[in-house]
Amino acid sequence: MTHHRTHAARRAGLAGLAAASALAGLALLAGCRVGPTFTVPKTAVPQTWAGPTAPGAGTEATALAQWWTALNDPTLTSLVEEALRSDLGLRLAASRLRQARAAHRLAAAASGPTLDTSASVRRSRAAADSRDTRQPPGNAYQAGFDAAWELDLFGGVARSREAALADVQSAEESLRDVQVSLVAEVARTYVELRTQQQRLAIAQVNLKAQQHTVGLTRTRREGGFVTDLDVASAEAQVATTAAAIPTLEASIRQTVYALSVLLDREPGALLDRLPETAAIPTPPPPVPAGVPADLLRRRPDIRTAEADIHAATARIGLAVADLYPKVTIGAATGVQAANTGTLVEPWSTFWSLGPSLSWRLFDTGSTRATIRVRKALEEQSVLTYRRTVLTALQEVENALVASSKEQEHRAALVTVVEADRKTVDLATRLYGAGESDYLDVLSAQRSLLAAEEALAESTGAVATHLIALYKALGGGWEPDPQVAQASE
Repeated sequence: MTHHRTHAARRAGLAGLAAASALAGLALLAGCRVGPTFTVPKTAVPQTWAGPTAPGAGTEATALAQWWTALNDPTLTSLVEEALRSDLGLRLAASRLRQARAAHRLAAAASGPTLDTSASVRRSRAAADSRDTRQPPGNAYQAGFDAAWELDLFGGVARSREAALADVQSAEESLRDVQVSLVAEVARTYVELRTQQQRLAIAQVNLKAQQHTVGLTRTRREGGFVTDLDVASAEAQVATTAAAIPTLEASIRQTVYALSVLLDREPGALLDRLPETAAIPTPPPPVPAGVPADLLRRRPDIRTAEADIHAATARIGLAVADLYPKVTIGAATGVQAANTGTLVEPWSTFWSLGPSLSWRLFDTGSTRATIRVRKALEEQSVLTYRRTVLTALQEVENALVASSKEQEHRAALVTVVEADRKTVDLATRLYGAGESDYLDVLSAQRSLLAAEEALAESTGAVATHLIALYKALGGGWEPDPQVAQASE
């Protein structure tokens, strides 16, 4: 008897050891992930910018995050903040982020076990060989639980979670990219509005001066000092300047409408809020642009493209996992009886436990075709990433050179306007004294009007190019509650 017990113990021990070894092997397999591992693409970027840059070791993240406040325009700051709270595009991007997060939770849930419960009652009668063997109808009661857990032996489920998490990262960066574009667009439109208002004010001031000249010309004609030609020329100049005013007024209205829509409001909502002419925002000192490599971490569109590569790489592994078998651990327990009275009896209980294996041996090449599709999509993501980096570098270089040269252009125009104002004043006084021809006055007035308009446009362009530089550098976002609140 003792001998038999020893053999039984040995067999039980061997069985336990085999079971433990099998579980250990499954655990090791479960840590395996087929398919390529994501790595950040290596992209060559220059060490320094080709265009003119401001002194400074690097770009200050805090200055870039809320760069619009550096323009020192309270109205612009309030408009940007309102747009960040209400813009439809930003809310749409936030909704897509919530969708991606939910999809990630769905992918994560696939790695865990499932537990189902069911209960049924059926009334049936079995077929018989003859009338004599026919049985009366009977009832069948059943209730129980079913559990299943697919072992992720080759990392298919893990790759699915990895891809879903990369999609979340892509959606987060897309939200930031929308915010960067929105802030820049609000600021650019606001600068355009103020520039148009300045041009209108310039036209109105010049119109009054030209009307005064018409009066002076008429007086000189009555005195016989000039002919009707001078009067006609003066009146024609007044009409030309007056004709430009309605066009400017229409452009101002349309720009206000565009600004209102950016704030998710009806076109005319800001007409009362922006009625008066105000100064064009004055740009701060040149922005330290840092080094080109900073863009790879700062620009949301580059970060989005990187996350898209990660998702595409993970989905290759997900497709490769379909080449391998799948093992599921299943378990079931419950009670079954012909009447409710015996459901609680021990003999009514049933259970089952054990693994099941499934392996698709032939699918006419669809799995391998899917793998090739996934690899092609990854290749496209890498190419998109590289193109995005190059475009970002170009945008910064364009903004740097445009900002630098426009500042030089504006400085020259300031000198031109000062000279033209002196010329107009001198020509008008000489004409009034009869020492100059009216053509000198007319030429000086036209030159002054063109110079003042060019100066206003250049002042707006300086601010616009600065806005473009901030946008190109990825300014307008930071990982703070403002972004998190928009994505909740």
